[in-house]
Amino acid sequence: MRGWQSAYQGLMPQSFLDALSVTKDAERRRSLFSARARDDVVNLVAEQDGEIVGWAAYGPYRDGEVRTADAELYAIYVAPGRYGGGIGQALLQESLGRCEAAGRGSILLRVLKGNARARRFYERAGFLADGTEEPFEVDGVAVPEVRYAKKLPH
Repeated sequence: MRGWQSAYQGLMPQSFLDALSVTKDAERRRSLFSARARDDVVNLVAEQDGEIVGWAAYGPYRDGEVRTADAELYAIYVAPGRYGGGIGQALLQESLGRCEAAGRGSILLRVLKGNARARRFYERAGFLADGTEEPFEVDGVAVPEVRYAKKLPH
């Protein structure tokens, strides 16, 4: 939750961020990912000195209700205070390597349009915005997402 609260400060309504609960989010994610386990969702956890400092999740690309042969990076979060230390890059590279090894042709992701730091991170890794924007709303506030894509080598 601290990762969300830090990463999305100023991008989402503060009331939404303040109301986030680690316990409720853990329960929601456990339920969500347990239900998707059959869909090959992979969760990666980064630890340093026995502390969880980052998390990434990827799996099949979701085109509405349809799963495609491409991969989707669902999330990468790094603990506040750990930005710039290579944790996000390590999680991203591990995700890309595993998707390539699994024979995925490309990997897509969605990022908040106003999240300049995340967009630069993905662009430095070779992702390109493909022109697709998706509406997203939080507490009545529009926070649109931009889709990025990267071809994977074979």
